[in-house]
Amino acid sequence: MPRVLSDDDVSDFRARLCEAALRRFGKEGEAGISFRKLADDLGVSATTPYRYFKDKDAIMAALRADAFDRFALAMERAYDRSEGPALSRARAVLQAYIEFVQADPRAYRLMFDGDQHELRDYPDLQRASARAKATMSRHVVGMVEAGLLPADTDAAMLGFVMWSQLHGAVMLHLAGKLSRETMFEIVEEATRLVLRGSGLKIKVKAEAA
Repeated sequence: MPRVLSDDDVSDFRARLCEAALRRFGKEGEAGISFRKLADDLGVSATTPYRYFKDKDAIMAALRADAFDRFALAMERAYDRSEGPALSRARAVLQAYIEFVQADPRAYRLMFDGDQHELRDYPDLQRASARAKATMSRHVVGMVEAGLLPADTDAAMLGFVMWSQLHGAVMLHLAGKLSRETMFEIVEEATRLVLRGSGLKIKVKAEAA
């Protein structure tokens, strides 16, 4: 008869399962993750993972929620810690975005690669995804409030447009289609074109770690 698990026992083993799944994702992608393989990695029975996650989709949702939260936290900190005018805050957010990708490309791929399951089935993933999306319009709202963009600007839409072009350049870079330097050039040019009606220009530093 299985022993009764404490909350700490459950939390600790869930974390170990997630770490094992993340390692496999880094090596083989989502297709390389299965409960049997994770059980082998951790030296437990094939049925043990099912005591902690309903299925593979559930563990992938947990991994993605964690990645989105860490991504959002990086953007939030960049915005909050930036000094100076609204344009400086926007620059800091874009810089933090690229630095996050460079520091942890595995987490970034996890956020967007593979099959994306219905968010409504995983409330924590839904929350984390919405949090990350909000970081993409916060700095636009700041530019509108500072009078750098027209008062009738749809900040959510413009933020999403900027996110889309940034994501595209980043994914091409991760796929080996763009050099690091070219990625930065494209990000700057695409941002300039998006904001050209206002005359704004946001530069990012290619020497970012």
